[in-house]
This record gives sequence, C-alpha cells and structure tokens, in this order.
Amino acid sequence: MRIVFRTLWPYMWRYRRGLGLGIGALILKDIAAAALPLVIRQAVDAMTSGLRLRTVLVFAAALVGISLVKSVFQYWMRVILIGISRDVEYDLRNDLFRHLVILSADFYGKRRTGDLMARATNDLNAVRMMLGPGVMYWTETSLTFVLAIAIMLGMDWRLTVLSILPAPLVSLAVILFGRRIHERFERIQSMFSDISSRVQENLSGVRMIRAYVQEQPELERFEELNRSYIRQNIRLARISGLFQPLLEALIGVTFLIVLWAGGYQVLQGRISLGSFVAFNTYMGMLVWPMIAMGWVVNLMQRGSASLGRINEILRERPSIAPPPEPAELSAVRGRIELRSVSVLYPAGAALRNIDLVIEAGTTLAVVGHTGSGKTTLVNLIPRLIDPTEGTVLLDGIDLRELSPQALRRHIGFVPQETFLFSASVAENIAFGVENATPEEIRRAAELAGLAPDIESFPDGYKTLVGERGVTLSGGQKQRTAIARAILRDPRILILDDALSSVDTLTEDRILSGLAEVMRGRTVILISHRVSTVRLADRIVVLEKGAIVEQGTHAELAAAGGYYADLYQKQLLEEELEAI
Repeated sequence: MRIVFRTLWPYMWRYRRGLGLGIGALILKDIAAAALPLVIRQAVDAMTSGLRLRTVLVFAAALVGISLVKSVFQYWMRVILIGISRDVEYDLRNDLFRHLVILSADFYGKRRTGDLMARATNDLNAVRMMLGPGVMYWTETSLTFVLAIAIMLGMDWRLTVLSILPAPLVSLAVILFGRRIHERFERIQSMFSDISSRVQENLSGVRMIRAYVQEQPELERFEELNRSYIRQNIRLARISGLFQPLLEALIGVTFLIVLWAGGYQVLQGRISLGSFVAFNTYMGMLVWPMIAMGWVVNLMQRGSASLGRINEILRERPSIAPPPEPAELSAVRGRIELRSVSVLYPAGAALRNIDLVIEAGTTLAVVGHTGSGKTTLVNLIPRLIDPTEGTVLLDGIDLRELSPQALRRHIGFVPQETFLFSASVAENIAFGVENATPEEIRRAAELAGLAPDIESFPDGYKTLVGERGVTLSGGQKQRTAIARAILRDPRILILDDALSSVDTLTEDRILSGLAEVMRGRTVILISHRVSTVRLADRIVVLEKGAIVEQGTHAELAAAGGYYADLYQKQLLEEELEAI
C-alpha cells in the first residue's frame, strides 16, 4: 500500500503550506466542536441549581459564538483541502498525459485506447475523491474521536470504557468490508475500461459496422458488457449497503449501554445531570465519525485501487528514449547509413541484415510486396523503432546517441496511415510548425496538390475536417499530410506510400510540385507505382525483409526481376486504360 501511495508524496509536498493551513483549520474546528458539550454541561448544571436570565443569555451567547467559530473554520477547512485535491488532480492529469505522450509506439500496440481513457478520467476522479473528502474526513473523524474520548474519560472513565466496547467490532468490520470493497472496485474499474474501449472502437469504426450491417450484434455485445458492469456495481452497492447499517447497529448498541449505565450513575448521584447530557452529546459527536468511517474506507479503497491502475501507466518506460548525454545535431546534411540492420517482431523477422547507404541530397525509392519490410525500414530513420541488431547512422552518428526529438525536427514524415486532427485544414497542415504564416500554409498546399480542393471548400483553409479527417477523401487526407511534411522544411523527407489514394494525373501534378521540394534533400519514397519511383536516384527492392535488387530504373527494368515484372504489368495497365 505504501508503494502505491508513494506516487502522491511529491504532489502533497508541493502543496504542504496549503495542507498545513487546511489541517490547522480542521483542528481548530474540532476543538471548537469539542468545547460545545462542555458549555452545555455547565448550562444544565446551572439550570438544576437555579439560574438567572442573565446567566442563560451568557450560556446562549457562548454557544452561538463557539458555533460561529466552528462554522468559519469548517468553511476554510473544506475550501482549502478540497481545493488542494483539485490542484493535485490537475497536476497528476497533466503528468499522466505528459507521460503518455513520450511512451513509444510499442506501448500503444499493447494497450487499448478506451482503457487509457478510463484511467485518465474515472480513475483520476477516484484518486481526487480519496485525497480531498477521503483524507479530510479521515483526519477530522480521527481527531474528533480522540478529543471526545479524552474528555469523556475525564468525566467518567467507567462509562467511557463501556461506550467504546463495540469499537473492536467496528474496526473488524472496517477491515473485512474494506478489503472486499477494494477488490470489487478494482474489478469494476477494469470493466469500465472494457466498456470505454468497446465504445471507442465502435465510434471509430462506425462506417465499417454499417457497411457490414453489424449494428445489432454490436449493440448486443455492448449490452452484455453493460449488464456485467451493472451487476458488479450492484454487488459493490450490496456490500456497501450492508456496511453502513452494521455500523449504525453497533452505534445503537453503544447508545443503549450509555443510557442504561449513565442513567444509573445519575440516579446514584455519581455524576451530575449536566455531565450525563454532555456525555450523550459527545456520544452524538461520535456517531458521525463512526458512520463516516465506512464512507471514508470506501473512498480510500476506491482511490487506492484507481491509483494502482494509474501507477501501472506511470511505471511504463519508453523503449525509445534519449541518451543521458545526447550528441549535438546542428547542421544536418542527410546522409543515412544502415549497417547490418535486422528487426525482429514477435511474429517474425521484418528486416534481415540490411546494409544500405543513402547519400545526402539523393532520392531513394523502396518497392516490394506487402509485408516485405518497407514501412519497418523507414520507421528506423526517425527512430520510431530501434533495430534489434545493427546500427542506423545519420551523418555518421548512431541514432541511439541522438535525442529523438532533436532528430525528428529535421524529418518530414508522411506515414502509410494518414492521421488528421479534428481541426481546420490550415491547423492540420501547420501541425508541428509554430507561427506558420497563411502564405506558407498555402504554398505547402499548392506543392502537395491540395490547394484547388481547399479553394472549393465553403470555408477554405478554415474548413473543419472532422475527427480523423472524416470529411475528406482518402486522397485529400494524404495530400494534407504531404503539405504538413513540406511545411516543416525538413532535411529528410519520407513518403510511405503517400500517393496510393490519388489518381495518376494528380500524382503527376504532386510529383511535379515535389520536384522543387526534393531538390537538395534526402528523400525516401515507398510506392507500388513505377511512375512514382522511376525518377529516383536509386531504387531498392525488398523481399521478405532482405534487399534482393537495387539500382536505377533503367538497370532494374532490364534485370528481369521483381521490379521488371512490376514495370511490365503497369505498362500493360496503362495501355488498357488508353484503349
């Protein structure tokens, strides 16, 4: 448990002054509350011996004054301590998001988006409830219990001992029920993650669901998940519902004991009526701590379960991390070298013993069958993955010696799967480039062949593209991604099958615009179209993760291998289209 809560110590220490003020207000509030029964005792004893109106007014004024003081400190106690729990939640959410952003791609291959969303929302809220109301009421009830018992012992220790006889039973109930609440809440949070993941997947793939008429099956699957989630919540509600009445029953037994034994003491003249009334008032003060203890234990168990789930994420470390002392990377020429590089995945080898040099300022094209390792090859260059064996160098420097962030600032990367944000076209093009001017954005769109399409949009560059670019066609999304890469003005440009969703005429127009951009830069093209790669300085053919052919277009077309077959097939397709 101590290890679970260790995460929170830096946050609590950060707000130590506020916590000190809040705890101070809590202590003063409890002292004022503990003083009220003492005034009541004096008033009752004075009434039994006869008193004047002036004395009544004095006692009444004292009770009102102490109550006002108690209320003021109670207000500030709540404002300060609950406010700090919100501050800690804010800081913890920022740190969790910051941590998620730096984790490597392989982490997201193992985790579901819905599960991560549940931990960043529902679990964080449970931690806040534990830190705010949980800690506040835990401290308040503990202090109230100590003060009340200490004063009661001073009044009559025998009666006090009788009144706390059920306390061990209360502690036992708290331990037993608390453990079960913790286990069931952990299960509930895990099921909430499953529901979040299911919703996220269905919303992202809603077009596919409709295309395959799977609305009803998906509804049934969701209904089953939801039904299981409700069942688990009802099980938790049952055990929590049993916990509360059990505590109240034990409290009721305590009151019966005090009434019986205390009343006998008054009749025997061992304690005054005022002391008996005050004693019962203190017993009334102990009712809230005993009842609140069940609620607080519930909050603490929920919060610790959720904190454990958050700690699982915070303990993850990125597999691609900067070295302790990264090498300087200032003027990048763009020479890339792969030395005996192999990449192994759990499913098998993606690349096998690759030796390749891409000279600065040249264009390399990579072709090959689906699954031949093309995307894995280009993912090595911005260090999205590291080789299992071998070394990748940029201008003679091992990429592992560089900061990934510094390296990627010099690379424009258009991945195979285009991702656009739910923002305007201009914002998507300017992503990653601060202070990009409208003219620069427009110029990048023109080079990517996207400007005519944007001009036809109702709001032009301010047009919202929708989540994941849902309002754009596949070709428009690819060209937006190309414009984004161009705007970065990178020394290295990687286009991973970036023209697969456009027709040949649009492709020619884009390549003509890119010719100016590619001049003097290191460019890596992946494509299945010979028309895209034929003008490259060198073409590499991958087969089952190994380089089987390389050379210029003319050399490979005459070699009679995979590239020559691909070239002949596409020539035939062009002839058939022309008929």
